[in-house]
Amino acid sequence: MSESILDLFKYSFFTNSLLAALLASITCGIAGTYIVARRMVFISGGITHASFGGIGIAWFLGLNPVAGAAVFSILSAIGIEFVASRSNIREDSAIGILWSLGMALGIIFIFLTPGYAPNLMSYLFGSILTVGPADLWLMAALALFLMLFFTGFYHLIIFIAFDEEYARVHKAPVQLFKYLLISLVALTIVLNIRVVGIILVISFLTIPQSTANLFTNNFRSIILLSILIGIVGSVSGLMISYYWNIPSGATIIFAFVLIFGIAKTVQSLIIRSDIRRQLGR
Repeated sequence: MSESILDLFKYSFFTNSLLAALLASITCGIAGTYIVARRMVFISGGITHASFGGIGIAWFLGLNPVAGAAVFSILSAIGIEFVASRSNIREDSAIGILWSLGMALGIIFIFLTPGYAPNLMSYLFGSILTVGPADLWLMAALALFLMLFFTGFYHLIIFIAFDEEYARVHKAPVQLFKYLLISLVALTIVLNIRVVGIILVISFLTIPQSTANLFTNNFRSIILLSILIGIVGSVSGLMISYYWNIPSGATIIFAFVLIFGIAKTVQSLIIRSDIRRQLGR
């Protein structure tokens, strides 16, 4: 088995897949921690599904689908953030509208496009084995920017995530940074669609972070631990999908859920052990 695994590194598609899993773990680990801290998982789901509209429009116009998804997702993200802060429309209603609109537009424009229609399964469920060098460079650039951005503005991001009013009282540019952060979340979603797909990318942004949150409440620690969990889950899921010949995106998410279940069991055992130790005293 070890020799056959080493033989896989001779293939560029496999090394590209491993690099994509590593970069996806970094980008989703950072952006996902902000999502979980602000309790905006549903917003991220709306952005994720709205991006399909950008894919359909770009395909119809003969443009790069990823670029179309990026523009549509960022506009949707900023729109949701604007509605949440400036409008009387309920946030969940706005998310539901954009969610449905994006999926509907994507299907309509792909159907209207002459010629061969793209394989929707690759967009909906991902295909990490088809990630190319251009995708890796974009993911690497995003990972570097996220690391620099979150390092440089770490304390302000913490205030926005946990105590927005405190940041406003101290005259911090809260609204500007909320727009910037939600735009970065949108870019993270779009660039990871090739890895796990529109349907499953929200799991990449939440399950490792929720697993890390079982053992720590520190923002920085959650980022680091969720990146580690992302790497373990994505690489193991990739290996399983390769040898069993099953979809990689779904297998990666299954690995995340399995890790979460194991972590939850370990946490419960630790809590019970502490209770017994205290009662014994």
